[in-house]
Amino acid sequence: MSRRALSFLFLFIPLVSLSQEKSFRMFLSDSAMEHASVSFSIIDADSGNSVFEYNPDKSLIPASILKLVTSAAALEMLGPDHTFKTSVGYTGSLNRRSGKLIGDIIIKGGGDPALGSDRFDNYYAGFTEKWVTEINKLGIKKINGRVITDDSYYDYLPVPAKWLWEDAGNYYGAGAYGLSVFDNTYEIHFRTSPDNLKQLITGITPEECRFEFTNWLVAAGTADKGYIFAAPYSTNGWLAGSMPVSPDDYVLKASIADPPLIMAKVIDLKLRSSGIFVTGKPTTTRLMQSPVIGVFNPVAEIVSPPLKDIIDTLNHESVNLYAEHLAKEMGKIFRNTGSTEAGVEVIKEFLSGTGINIEGLFIEDGSGLSPLDAVNSKAMTGLLFYMKNKGEYFSEFYSSLPEAGKEGTLKNHFSDPLFEGRMRAKSGSMTRVRSYAGYLTTISGKKLIFCIIVNNFSGPYQEIISNIEEILKETIQSN
Repeated sequence: MSRRALSFLFLFIPLVSLSQEKSFRMFLSDSAMEHASVSFSIIDADSGNSVFEYNPDKSLIPASILKLVTSAAALEMLGPDHTFKTSVGYTGSLNRRSGKLIGDIIIKGGGDPALGSDRFDNYYAGFTEKWVTEINKLGIKKINGRVITDDSYYDYLPVPAKWLWEDAGNYYGAGAYGLSVFDNTYEIHFRTSPDNLKQLITGITPEECRFEFTNWLVAAGTADKGYIFAAPYSTNGWLAGSMPVSPDDYVLKASIADPPLIMAKVIDLKLRSSGIFVTGKPTTTRLMQSPVIGVFNPVAEIVSPPLKDIIDTLNHESVNLYAEHLAKEMGKIFRNTGSTEAGVEVIKEFLSGTGINIEGLFIEDGSGLSPLDAVNSKAMTGLLFYMKNKGEYFSEFYSSLPEAGKEGTLKNHFSDPLFEGRMRAKSGSMTRVRSYAGYLTTISGKKLIFCIIVNNFSGPYQEIISNIEEILKETIQSN
């Protein structure tokens, strides 16, 4: 874009204030922005009046700032204290004198997104051992049956249909199941073969996630460019791309293809290790293609952290899995269908209720991982304005946003002292996409809400972030 054309363009930018013009003009004139699209909106946090805008109605790929929409809807509709429950029990008849159970051990999923997560160790530490201990207390010595995971709480389509194939097998592309566990993530350990620089698999953690892979990974460069290609419920896949040379140990995180089955296998193994003989192989209601038959006799139950804590982690660390679970949970509660599609319907209904124009919003999932998602900055600032001024749970929502330069996905950015104590925001990133949305306090004490979405830039993303930092610094200084 020529400077003459840029000057002509700025005659038509609908700006209420020109205090951001210098840094924003430099941003657009950067060579990396020649083919890019931008949607930018800043509004007064108290009045909702526009302070600065550029293409505010242009719908662009938002990446992870879409999580703000999902988490706001979940907080307002489910409430910050909403929890998820996972139950363990048995069906059939138990003869306590002989210690024989003629029936099955049932693990009943309840949609908990964080079950077994290291992020919530204080809730889940040793939970599988505790379950086995409670089963042992029943005096069971033999199970004429099997361990079954009832994963029917949500549908059996864990990955949204509009996600990319290259994402689904990797940890950040883990799907949402009726029973998810261990963040639906496992580790593949590698070392480099010295003769041909081939990446060799040396171990799987946890071992129950062992998988049949065709390995095309090579050792090259210093960046992790390795990908796992595997579909949900599959039993094989392949590895491709490159990873750094590592003669000792290098870890690639993958998504568990069938978390409910892994959960059944883990409990089955622990029961056998504790001395209980189990005649059948572990399975799930999906594999059985039938519901659990018989009366469920509860033995133990584990309750998730409250929703506000899950959302705090979701937005601080940008956990796609948690956002997808929340979308399905809203579908389950308000549409009686635990599907992504039902959840998206509920989210859109919530947005309509806030007064936001949803005609330019295209939502395909809860996390923003789909490249077919599209929102505009005006709608995003409108949502943040609603949460601040009309939302029932704004304090929980606001505290879930990382503080600039200190926390979560903003820890390594916006570290200029000017941002300290003045900015909380959610970031979004994917190939050729960078976005930020959140709250600012200016030097004069004015409260602002902002959203900037950039698509299809060229060159290093660090340069784009640096330019966005300059724009927001000028905003803090000049308003």
